[in-house]
Amino acid sequence: MDHPTAFPSSKSVNSPKSKFVQLIVPGMGSNHCAGLITTSVERLPGIISLTTNIANHRVQVEFDAKLTSDNQIRSAIEKAGYDVDSITSIPSRKIGEAVFMVPGMGSDHCAGLVSSSVKRLAGITDTSTNIANHKVTVRFDVATVDAERIKVAIEKAGYEVAGVSESRAQADTAVDEAVEERYLDQAWKRLWFAAIPTTLIMVLMMVHMLWVPVSGYLAWVALLGFPVVFLRGGWATHRSSWRSLTNRTANMDVLISMGSLPPYLIGLVGFVYPMTSFIEMAATIMTFHMLGRYLETRAKGRASQAIKKLLKLGAKTASVLRDGQEVEVPVAELQVGDIMVVRPGAKVPTDGEIVEGSSHLDESIATGESVPVEKGPGDGVIGATINKEGMLQVRATRVGADTFLSQVVGLVEQAQGSKVPIQEFADKLTAKFVPGVIVISLTSLVVWVLFAEPLRPILYWGAEFLPWVNPELSPLMLGVLAAISVLVIACPCALGLATPTAIMVGSGLGAESGVLIRSGEAIQSLKDIKAVVLDKTGTITKGEPALTDVIATADFNEADVLRFAASVEAGSEHPLGQSIVEGAREKNLEVPTVRDFRAITARGVEGRVDDQLIRVGSRRLLNEADIELSDLEEALVRLEKEGKTAMLVAVGHRAAGIVAVADTIKEDSKAAIAALHQLGIHTVMITGDNERTARHVADQVGIDEVLAGVLPEGKVDAIKKLQDKYGQLVAMVGDGINDAPALKQANVGIAIGAGADVAIEAADVTLVKGELSKVVEAIRLSRATFRKIVENLFWAWFYNLAAIPIAAVGLLHPMIGVIAMTISSLSVIGNSLRLKRVKLNVDK
Repeated sequence: MDHPTAFPSSKSVNSPKSKFVQLIVPGMGSNHCAGLITTSVERLPGIISLTTNIANHRVQVEFDAKLTSDNQIRSAIEKAGYDVDSITSIPSRKIGEAVFMVPGMGSDHCAGLVSSSVKRLAGITDTSTNIANHKVTVRFDVATVDAERIKVAIEKAGYEVAGVSESRAQADTAVDEAVEERYLDQAWKRLWFAAIPTTLIMVLMMVHMLWVPVSGYLAWVALLGFPVVFLRGGWATHRSSWRSLTNRTANMDVLISMGSLPPYLIGLVGFVYPMTSFIEMAATIMTFHMLGRYLETRAKGRASQAIKKLLKLGAKTASVLRDGQEVEVPVAELQVGDIMVVRPGAKVPTDGEIVEGSSHLDESIATGESVPVEKGPGDGVIGATINKEGMLQVRATRVGADTFLSQVVGLVEQAQGSKVPIQEFADKLTAKFVPGVIVISLTSLVVWVLFAEPLRPILYWGAEFLPWVNPELSPLMLGVLAAISVLVIACPCALGLATPTAIMVGSGLGAESGVLIRSGEAIQSLKDIKAVVLDKTGTITKGEPALTDVIATADFNEADVLRFAASVEAGSEHPLGQSIVEGAREKNLEVPTVRDFRAITARGVEGRVDDQLIRVGSRRLLNEADIELSDLEEALVRLEKEGKTAMLVAVGHRAAGIVAVADTIKEDSKAAIAALHQLGIHTVMITGDNERTARHVADQVGIDEVLAGVLPEGKVDAIKKLQDKYGQLVAMVGDGINDAPALKQANVGIAIGAGADVAIEAADVTLVKGELSKVVEAIRLSRATFRKIVENLFWAWFYNLAAIPIAAVGLLHPMIGVIAMTISSLSVIGNSLRLKRVKLNVDK
């Protein structure tokens, strides 16, 4: 058996430093041997990836040639207890990627079977499955394996591959949807192909049993049941079962095949020996299996409809100016820099910047808010938003996979394809579930055949209120009925659907309101958060400060102070500095050009204006230059108490004055903080501002704790201390760029106000609209989604744990069992869909 193993590395694959070697290790004859070798080699520095293949005794290693050598790798394998027959260098490995559309992969159980089958191939570096869109993404060594062999491996697991694309970027969402529709149509046709003959069988059975004997009844039933059990839907089920068993796995179809084939074949014995016919049961089981498949496919389509709605939001064509003429082109052909004409009522074709015209745009797809936003020249616009009135000319700035809509779809797909930690335990049990059910089924058969008489009192008791129980049947018939009942009642689909359907609905609901959760792990972590750390500027406040005060010492006037401050701050990109520059321009002051500009982290800026050194910044900046501040201390304290950010201005070695700016608090911040407190969450504000300014803002919105004067590099340490205090249950809310290290350190990083840049790697959650209330929505969504996951898992396990014993003791008819099996899966999906009723909005 192939046993590929790959170790992820932060180094890029095929970097100039990397080298590849292949070693022949004759003694590596089992997975245990491969594991020992892998562990030993991995201890070496510079190992990038490693694959083992016990079928041909090969070990392939990619490593950094500057950190380790061929001989060191050989020595590591020998230390593990294995001789190396030969070692050869091989050409640099090229990693390919392919995306496989697998319509029948409907649960995590199915995904696990597919993944394990693919991983048996040599050269597989990574696999990921997404049952929301039925995709399997595989990264592989093109020199060792190809997409065709991977496709065969998926089919060996018992699943049909409907389409293959070379990479995620090339995966055509329109084609995906067409494949899904085709699969639903096939499920519908298979259902009717089975339902019509089965209905006729049921009619014949009732006439034969309740009114008059039907001449040639067994022959008619066998003839009608044959296409149901062996053709169309039945054949696809049995083929899947055979592939799965020959691949040494057991999927759900194995249970259905074992529940339908034996009853049909046993029923044929009636032609030579008088006995009860089981053909009706076989046809019914297969028909209800087809019904379950169809209903599950439809219901799962409802669960994942959010992503379909997103895909349909984009414009299909764009009006573009080419050589002075307006030309209509497909959106796929747009290029960065194209000037698009967007008329009233039309969708913006792709992300861009307005170059001419003004209007109000409906950005509800991005922010969840229905109130149109005013836009004019220089403002950015998001693709798929709707222009309400004026005609606009928009320069395309992002196209294809870089657009807002593509990034949102990518994040939602990523979340829907991810796993929640609680699911790992369920997956381990589910992997053993089908083999366990088969063992219980065979055991039931044997026990009833051998010990029918001692067990008959159970049947007599059950017959008093269960009309389908017949205590007078022979031991063999009782054993067959019990065995088949166990097979058809045990459905791992409900267990497999429990988590992904809840994540599908939850992540889709979040996307619709502008809350993008990157992973299932974030969903589980976010629900338990005990403390939320909030960056001040841009999170609690608008991040758009304005100049409020200019104070000068006796040796300077206010105009000079403002002019000097604006000149130096013109070289800074900080929003506080830009507000000073804007204030000077509003007063029609000349802003001289600064020379030798320098930004001093967490202190301020300095530069030369009119051959004088100008410093603008905090007390620390001027204190370090030994500049006397006593004349400005009283004014400085007053401004800080008022919640304003006061910046000292020094000319040469003299204090010249103060410029103060104020940042306004967002309208929803106070309500959002109150809502966090209602959820039992401690709030902490972290800022580089001084204590007085920070405390003033905190008091206005009701923040519990303030960490002021924290340098950017100090935020990570502050998060660590809070994690120690609150048991590793801390979320950090920031802008996702400057706060990236702190977002990574936090148990859950939340990027707020990201606009169109939703793909922020540092964040676990991205909030498209810069409102603090969205943090509350994210936490409420997390708690509601996780609650549904727990409910689904509980009822799925409860159903199986309760139903299997009932079936084993003969109290459950197989036809009742197959109906209950279908209902269990649909109930899990239906419970997940109830998430749509959850109230997320914060009352402002």
